[in-house]
Amino acid sequence: MRFSFAKYHALGNDYLVINPKDLPAPLTPEQVKLICHRHYGIGSDGILLGPSPSKKAKFALRIFNPDGSEAEKSGNGLRIFSRYLWDKKLVNSEEFSIETPGGVVQAAVLERGKTVRVEMGRVSFWSDEIPVAGPRREVLNEPIHLRGQQFNFCAATIGNPHCVLPLPKISPELARQLGPQLETHLRFPNRTNVQLMKVLDRRNIQIEIWERGAGYTLASGSSSSAAAAVAHKLGLCDREISVLMPGGRIEIEIGEDFSVCMTGAVTKVAEGVMNKELFSAKI
Repeated sequence: MRFSFAKYHALGNDYLVINPKDLPAPLTPEQVKLICHRHYGIGSDGILLGPSPSKKAKFALRIFNPDGSEAEKSGNGLRIFSRYLWDKKLVNSEEFSIETPGGVVQAAVLERGKTVRVEMGRVSFWSDEIPVAGPRREVLNEPIHLRGQQFNFCAATIGNPHCVLPLPKISPELARQLGPQLETHLRFPNRTNVQLMKVLDRRNIQIEIWERGAGYTLASGSSSSAAAAVAHKLGLCDREISVLMPGGRIEIEIGEDFSVCMTGAVTKVAEGVMNKELFSAKI
């Protein structure tokens, strides 16, 4: 098995893009784990499999986490995939549509590929849509206990689930401590992405991220979208919000119906060919 790939990062969140036409057979979860492994494989925060035909959009995309599971949506992944389509001359500067399991989005490549804008869809805080266990309600400032400590959390979905903890102080260490506990908490039947959020002022927030199926992450587009929407929903921020992460900054615009437009950078890293010998490793 030999097939080509392209590698990009969006503010330090790196993905491999693989065209399904180049694959001799569908990727298995074990192969995804090997490819994404930092020592035994190419190394990445996930795999973007596309473009594929779609009846709902111009292109279809599937997104795989490093643990082999499939994600409904990824903001950084969508920006990277959009840049890949632009590099392959499959799109130009005009807006185009992409279908994901988490819904159809509109994207546009700006500044000759260096920046991508994605209309991520509408954020919902309703428990049955996220999902969060319990009766149907908007999940805002609910108590949750983690190792004897009580925190207040908000939950949201933008096609994939998010748990946002507003805190006065955040750090990578705290994200690594609380993230795994929240990701697999019984409140979240489909697991969840986690954001620790500090509000800086009406137009700026800072977040630390634990991604479902990937772990601690330098940046995330869907996490930025969810955290910004929560900050606005709680009345702490305006509709235009800069989200600061360890990997960099993403700009979020929130519409009247909590539809989110995300704009951020993309960098091309490499192109290459995977060798079948890669898949002989056991991890």
